[in-house]
Amino acid sequence: MRRLWIISLLLVALLATACGPAPTEAPATQDQATGIFIATGDSLLPEVNPLDVRGDIITAGSSTVYPLSERIAERFRDEGYGGNITIDMIGSGAGYERFCVAGESDIANASRPIKESEIESCRAIGREPIEFRVGTDALAVVVNKDNTFITNASMDELAAIFTAERWSDVNPDWPNEAILRFIPGTDSGTFDYFVEEVFDKDMAPLLNASNLQLSEDDNILVRGITGSPYAIGFFGYAYYEENTDVLNILSIDDVTPSAATVDDNSYPLARPLFIYSDATIMREKPQVAAFINFYLTFVNEEIVAAGYFPASEVALEAAMQAWLDAVE
Repeated sequence: MRRLWIISLLLVALLATACGPAPTEAPATQDQATGIFIATGDSLLPEVNPLDVRGDIITAGSSTVYPLSERIAERFRDEGYGGNITIDMIGSGAGYERFCVAGESDIANASRPIKESEIESCRAIGREPIEFRVGTDALAVVVNKDNTFITNASMDELAAIFTAERWSDVNPDWPNEAILRFIPGTDSGTFDYFVEEVFDKDMAPLLNASNLQLSEDDNILVRGITGSPYAIGFFGYAYYEENTDVLNILSIDDVTPSAATVDDNSYPLARPLFIYSDATIMREKPQVAAFINFYLTFVNEEIVAAGYFPASEVALEAAMQAWLDAVE
């Protein structure tokens, strides 16, 4: 019997040697109530099982980030999450207000970084906003598909186009027709970004322009631009991607937005996309932590289909580290 036991041990040892050392996995413990796996080894983010996540999630903010968040939420549901995810498309500024002033949302979606004044509003209600970079947008300046006279604009020409009365006022070779402008509302991070880059942070010239329609709903802007060959507008790249059959996109300073020109910063209107939350929210509502974890884990598998471009590896890893710091 002893001889058989020794032979068995030798066989196990020989098999182990032949197969090489067993792979090591980062140990993790699972919270059975939420499905969250807490990593204790080398893995950057723990695994989330949506089937086991309980509780509702409320997000609000940027219309630009909306298609991406909606896509991630749909995947979260498809993989088993049975709760409710609310994603309100109200603009970045209004999203920060709901998160930092009213305290009604768990996550703020934003197409611009949070302002210091908004951080102070968050702190006034006991929240410390945590930034998670989720991607990059190329702000799209678009015209009607029937517009054949403009394909490129310099940054100076953009400022003129969005303030002049007629196209011919900007370039005498262009039609003597009124410029019809369709732009995001003032609560939008897209509006803020455009004003900052094109008008050096002074919104007055843009808001005082004639034939101007503002909306927080980018789909309304699309419909307005498709209504006239003399219309122009801007919004997140995803809304252009959805409407390439009826819209033309302008190159800016002779650079067309693409994954390459966004990545190398040669496209002048590339900008980061974010979601924000708070460590206390993430600890008290594990479903929120689980969703953000899932978001960061799978965003690069969904972002191109949503119409945007991936954040850099460094930026995404920083977001994952921020998640780990928040839940520790």
